[in-house]
Amino acid sequence: MALSTMQEASRLQKALKKGGPTFGAWQMLPGSNVSRSIARTGVDWVVVDCEHGNIDDGQMHEAVAALAACRVSPIVRIAANEAWMVKRALDSGAHGILVPLLYTQADATRLVSSAKFPPQGTRGFGSPFPMEKFHPSLTTQDYLLQANTSLTTIVQIETKEALANVDAIAATEGVDVLLVGPFDLGNNIGHPILDGKMHDDLTKAIDTILTAAQKAGKSTGIYCTSGEQSKHFADKGFNMISIAADMIALPAYLSETLKKAKGESGGAEKVTGPYGR
Repeated sequence: MALSTMQEASRLQKALKKGGPTFGAWQMLPGSNVSRSIARTGVDWVVVDCEHGNIDDGQMHEAVAALAACRVSPIVRIAANEAWMVKRALDSGAHGILVPLLYTQADATRLVSSAKFPPQGTRGFGSPFPMEKFHPSLTTQDYLLQANTSLTTIVQIETKEALANVDAIAATEGVDVLLVGPFDLGNNIGHPILDGKMHDDLTKAIDTILTAAQKAGKSTGIYCTSGEQSKHFADKGFNMISIAADMIALPAYLSETLKKAKGESGGAEKVTGPYGR
């Protein structure tokens, strides 16, 4: 079956339809030049982080436009599972949304409703901004007719409640990807990631999420902090993998380069949190 114009424009969705793996990165710093710099590295998608990142609504619009112009899929992480946040992100032209802190299947169902136009959902129609983020000739009517099957809805599994309900969340129609937030998940199950090491129970929880998603025919994603870790999870069968964040990459490179300039031994400083040391 031929892809629609919007599906063809989404590098993330095309990669997921092929089974992946697809690699992306995290943008926490504001600025369209930051967006373009990340996009030029060869990633398929970039998460514009409006939860923990220093990115407001206007800066989100600018980042989405810059990424789409580079033919990289902009994915917006909103701060909470709120309908108005879903609408603002998708109305900017995002190719998908990433939503944190889900707990139950009811949360997933509510999210899908916010992300879909009627009759599948309750999303309001009328933004003048998203069309050109997919194709210059895409009309407002085209967007209305194609959006429900072209935008990617990604839920984060990062709470002990979501882990307990993962089979039901994975089975929710309209949920496309289950993305593991390993740091919050570790905290929530009583086994935080310390010194970059995952407890066996956290590893088992991640495997449980992978199995649930695969059983439901959904894609799986995970947030990683290095290329080596990203390769590990790609080999395990994860489809959507974030390799790094700008707030990891920039300080790590400068720190490592400074040490070399001073003739000091050792590489970059160890990452001790989700976004750096």
